Amino acid sequence: MKIGIIGSGIVGRVLGTAFLKEGHDVMLGTRDIAKAEVVKWKSENPNAQTGSFENAATFADIIVLATGGSVTLNAIDLAGKTNFKDKIVIDATNPIGGAPVNGVLQFYTNQNDSLLQQTQRLLPEAKLVKAFNSVGNAVMYKPDYGSIKPTMFICGNDDDAKKTVTSILTSFGWETEDMGKAEAAGAIESLCVLWCIPGFLQNSWTHAFKLLRK
Repeated sequence: MKIGIIGSGIVGRVLGTAFLKEGHDVMLGTRDIAKAEVVKWKSENPNAQTGSFENAATFADIIVLATGGSVTLNAIDLAGKTNFKDKIVIDATNPIGGAPVNGVLQFYTNQNDSLLQQTQRLLPEAKLVKAFNSVGNAVMYKPDYGSIKPTMFICGNDDDAKKTVTSILTSFGWETEDMGKAEAAGAIESLCVLWCIPGFLQNSWTHAFKLLRK
């Protein structure tokens, strides 16, 4: 598939490399293709392409949102909302709105809304799926916890899109748990807050979540 990454920060670059390793075509969308990190990534991944947000969205069969939460909606405007129509959009963003307080990140959304829902309202014809937001970039691809496969929680309104994302997650080394429709996104985004607490308080950044059943 053709994967367009919107956002060239560390999450976008890590996921871009992961998709390349799985045999997909990748374009990393960025505000500045001359940025040092982007140039370095391109040199390390010569089969990849780089371009603007609009270039990446136009190129893509599947779009990955990997921007900072506060600039996500603006990045979509720059990419061109029509370029998202009928496409699967993997939403890896979190609505982080402030520095942590006693290790707890501050969100700018409330408990009855989420960044995914805001994005879905902006892109009603896109097929949004929340994923990759509740774990650090270091373990997004092929996480190694011995015999334990960690859980990636997803949600979204389109069942076929979630099946496609589940297949991607399986190839990336994850167990997937579908939490339902877009209304579940707030709970999944809150997992970012929980995941980061050990990092801020104990400098521990390599853990992941696991859903256990009897």
